[in-house]
Amino acid sequence: MTYSTLLGRDEIARHVERMAGEITRDHPDGVVLVGVLKGALILVADLCRAITEIPVEVDFIAISRYAPDSGRVRILKDLDLDIEGRDVVLVEDLVDTGLSLAYLLTQLEGRGPRRIDVCTLLDRSVRRIVPLEVRYRGIEIGDLFVLGYGLHRDDLYRNLSSVVEADRDVIRDRPDALVPVLYGSAPEPPSG
Repeated sequence: MTYSTLLGRDEIARHVERMAGEITRDHPDGVVLVGVLKGALILVADLCRAITEIPVEVDFIAISRYAPDSGRVRILKDLDLDIEGRDVVLVEDLVDTGLSLAYLLTQLEGRGPRRIDVCTLLDRSVRRIVPLEVRYRGIEIGDLFVLGYGLHRDDLYRNLSSVVEADRDVIRDRPDALVPVLYGSAPEPPSG
């Protein structure tokens, strides 16, 4: 099975450094980075290390998937920090339809932060249903199926240091199809 690298390790690092600089500039008194679990874990860690000129606190929130029948989500892991009066940056690995993000923003805005912004490595606005402002964005992508750097299928591929584009249908049917190739245990089959 073939794949293509969308963002390599060095490109990701450049985007993280740029976004960290933008966050530092916009939040001179410090910031709370709120990562959406599990996907944003790696991006939050890299952003936190890249923001060196202002105080940074980190917390995480997790929500369920949308229930097929109800269209509802619920919070599975809530914040430990009080964000009232604080500058908050909600960090996602990928912003897609905006439904989950809109839910999270409503939940967090109700807690009285001074300011709340959104940061994502990948923005897939072509699928956006809910209009949202993504203030800190790595790159815009089309309707691609991507894995790595926190993005997964059945919890596989999160730990890849790059973001790869793969065949959505193949991975849906066989989530581990790229494991031998991407983790080096087998050569990539010849194409054609």
